[in-house]
Amino acid sequence: MEKQATREAYGQALVEMGAKYSNLVVLDADLSKSTKTADFADVYPERFVNVGIAEQNMMGIAAGLSASGKLVFTSSFAMFAAGRAFEIVRNSIAYPRCNVKVAATHAGITVGEDGASHQAIEDIAIMRSIPNMTVVVPADGNSTKQAVRALCAMDGPAYLRLGRPAIPQIYKSEDDWRVGKGRLLKFGTDVTIIACGMMVGIALEAAQGLGASGTSAAVVDMATIKPIDAELIVAQAKMTGAILTVEEHSVLGGLGGAVAEVCGQYYPVPVHRMGILDEFGQSGKPDALLVHYGLTAEKIIYHVRNLLQLN
Repeated sequence: MEKQATREAYGQALVEMGAKYSNLVVLDADLSKSTKTADFADVYPERFVNVGIAEQNMMGIAAGLSASGKLVFTSSFAMFAAGRAFEIVRNSIAYPRCNVKVAATHAGITVGEDGASHQAIEDIAIMRSIPNMTVVVPADGNSTKQAVRALCAMDGPAYLRLGRPAIPQIYKSEDDWRVGKGRLLKFGTDVTIIACGMMVGIALEAAQGLGASGTSAAVVDMATIKPIDAELIVAQAKMTGAILTVEEHSVLGGLGGAVAEVCGQYYPVPVHRMGILDEFGQSGKPDALLVHYGLTAEKIIYHVRNLLQLN
């Protein structure tokens, strides 16, 4: 199966959008080769600025450029974009509704050997708590390109969460993708698995394994965490009566929290949240870390069976 890192797809999409939007400007904090904004810089050097290792300043510059009529993408690692620059993102970008897209790469534990200091597992919770902020976590390279296109067409601030490793393509390049809408990738009647980011592919693998043992599992790609697709969540809660969420993020305040909030308010059903269990990451190979923190198809199957009391 073809694989691509979402950060790589992001760089390619920026080049494409640069031709469509003459007011598109890209900023980076001295990580352009890693975030892949170097692709844009190579084609449109006059519309690219490396601000240096100064993430807060980058967000302030982005707000000023937006106020001058520019469509701005800023990029850094998720730990720095959501963590170090939080106050500027909140007060200078989200509060005045600036048309700035914060595209953060190297999110989650699959940053790998860089360890806990660089593994952002709180960023979804941080960004979705900010008023006016849209939060998007695409599942593969093709949906990342669709997301960048959609965010360019949308006015206002957004947080785009991207990863480091190459992951399988789930979508075709021409598949429809819309901000604020989840997508039912697999129909099922016993349980709904709702995932985001790289965990969508792993959820599909788990659903296949569950089907082999007689459990019908639906799989939803909830690529937009905010505004979340409450209508789809409620429909699946009614259909299956049980939901399991899985994300490469803390179980506190991320996708699982958002889904539980919807179910608690509109249609209560059992919701089990899979993710990082209120602990820091650590240095290691990405695949080994996924196993260590239980973010595998086998663990999804185990938790679904417990949720449905099949063990």
